Amino acid sequence: MTIILTITNQKGGVGKTTTCVNLAASLAVMKKRVLMVDMDPQGNATMGSGVDKHHLKNSVYEVLTGDATMEESIIKKAPAGYDLVGSNGDLTAAEVELLQLPRREFRMKMALEAVQDQYDFVLIDNPPSLNLLTVNALAASSGVIIPMQCEYYALEGISSLIGTINKINKRLNPSLKIEGILRTMFDPRMSLTKDVSEHLVEYFGDQVYRTVIPRNVRLAEAPSHGLPALMYDKNSRGAIAYLALAGELIRKIGQNEKQEQEG
Repeated sequence: MTIILTITNQKGGVGKTTTCVNLAASLAVMKKRVLMVDMDPQGNATMGSGVDKHHLKNSVYEVLTGDATMEESIIKKAPAGYDLVGSNGDLTAAEVELLQLPRREFRMKMALEAVQDQYDFVLIDNPPSLNLLTVNALAASSGVIIPMQCEYYALEGISSLIGTINKINKRLNPSLKIEGILRTMFDPRMSLTKDVSEHLVEYFGDQVYRTVIPRNVRLAEAPSHGLPALMYDKNSRGAIAYLALAGELIRKIGQNEKQEQEG
């Protein structure tokens, strides 16, 4: 069964794209068949995967508007090691055009249905806002990974995001659930970080990944080289953390499937 995961947070600068790129690369290294879809008009996940966003034959824009199929738009084995549907500034216009199209909230879901059986995981990167692009991603997904920094403003934002996810679950996608909450840019030396982290675990329990992503220079440098941290410096703390996250994700999904079968 294909696992389709949206990486999202309405707050910017929390490591959404970093998580999407590095988790995709880590899953690919573990011999999983991975497709990453860049739903952010900034195209950072595309560039971070080693693909020039300015020279895409087809992008997410063409997929959503129906000008190209998903199959025609997939870049096979991007330099980062997984398949990719890239994005660029053209996607900014898509939201306006989507308003005129039938089943506007389900355009990504319909496009993915044609190819998703070819993959174990589909990861979708999103803009830092709740718009029709994000709604499309959530409507197409089985789960949501929420990256967040351990700071008090982030705690306020996550309650709003969970409210949005619940609304999508009720109105558009009854299969949608929170796959996990990921603590990013983690610095255990700061008492605030530890306090917020403890609050998260206390409130969300097992939904908080045990793996934490540290503040790491290599993670910050890797995108400028068009590489995931795993390919830029495989021994860096950031690369090792995302490998651990991929392992935890696979184990957690396996446990959930086993429980469903037994139940």
